[in-house]
Amino acid sequence: MKNTSQLLRFITAGSVDDGKSTLIGRLLHDSKSIYEDQFLAISKTSEKRGMASVDLSLLTDGLQAEREQGITIDVAYRYFATPKRKFIIGDTPGHEQYTRNMVTAASTANLVIVLVDARRGVMVQTRRHTYLASLVGIPHIVLAVNKMDMVDYSEARYDEICAEYLAFAEQLGLHNITCVPLSALAGDMLVDRGENLNWYQGATLMELLENVEIDHDVNTTDFRYPVQWVCRPQTEDHHDFRGFMGRIEAGEVSVGDEITVLPSGRTSRVREIVTYDGNLQTAYAPQSITIRLTEEIDISRGDMFVKADYLPKVAKEFNAMLCWLSEMPLDKNRKYLVKHTTRTVKCLFASIDYRVNVNTLDQHPNSAVNMNDIVHVTIKVQQPLVVDNYDRNRASGSFIVIDEATNNTVAAGMIA
Repeated sequence: MKNTSQLLRFITAGSVDDGKSTLIGRLLHDSKSIYEDQFLAISKTSEKRGMASVDLSLLTDGLQAEREQGITIDVAYRYFATPKRKFIIGDTPGHEQYTRNMVTAASTANLVIVLVDARRGVMVQTRRHTYLASLVGIPHIVLAVNKMDMVDYSEARYDEICAEYLAFAEQLGLHNITCVPLSALAGDMLVDRGENLNWYQGATLMELLENVEIDHDVNTTDFRYPVQWVCRPQTEDHHDFRGFMGRIEAGEVSVGDEITVLPSGRTSRVREIVTYDGNLQTAYAPQSITIRLTEEIDISRGDMFVKADYLPKVAKEFNAMLCWLSEMPLDKNRKYLVKHTTRTVKCLFASIDYRVNVNTLDQHPNSAVNMNDIVHVTIKVQQPLVVDNYDRNRASGSFIVIDEATNNTVAAGMIA
């Protein structure tokens, strides 16, 4: 658990031109995480554009189409490390039509940096991305009031924006929010404090990222182990070996523990925990392991090991919040595929209950579901799934919807 807590996955979000790509570029530059050839390449590009200084946003805006337009379309990932922690950054698009990209990146993030342009304040897309962050259950939110240099580093303007944003976040039930003023262009309050924000006594953005506690972001109580593969090696040394391979999505398991196999309900005990580096007595989320049991039970891919004390639901019908990602509207009259953990089953949409207006949080009865819509639905599946509510367990409470004809992912869902 100590090793996994050293990796922080975070994304940047907010309205277009709020400075997300520049912020990431400045973090990488000031933490000395840029290779010399990378810096040289963006320096030449900046010079060609007639810029007086190096455009650090080019470090993440990698697609040619993005560089030409000066916007971020796809999710750009960057990796860097400091002596305290390793980081994976996702730079998400600000335009409304690319909301689906933001949802994809947010689904695995521990933290989101919501940027606000100090001149414009809280925008529609600021609210949209905050709602999406709450929907996918990102535990930590940092409100970064950027471009403070454009408002003469005004403390009053900063306080005004923070008050407006916190009032909106309270409607969503979000309370773990930290506010920080900064200038990504000048580098104030990112890695170094700078000299222009002396009235702010809080931590810099890098200090926040390095010290945020994420040990409790993983559910350590409910043991969830979806079976990915049944291992039966055909060798002389292992002719009677039968192991069940997968990744622990939540909780922990030890040799001798009694486990229940769902959806069958059969029980057994853990005989052995096998890994590439040798056997373990105890394994934790999110380790990938092979479990051997004391009894021979009919188990296949898609089954889930749990402990009797913390049983999930086994359901053929459930409610969910759905983010529709496809350009083709949802068709209630056709079947889709639901991929939940390691099991894929056919499904029908029994009902489309309402659509959420992310700007006002109002719920509207809705029959048509188009790209980027967020709707509450009831889904019926052909075979039972082992599910949790998303707010309790992200892995067993989430799923994707796949178009049978094209094999494209058309929606991401959170079980309610």
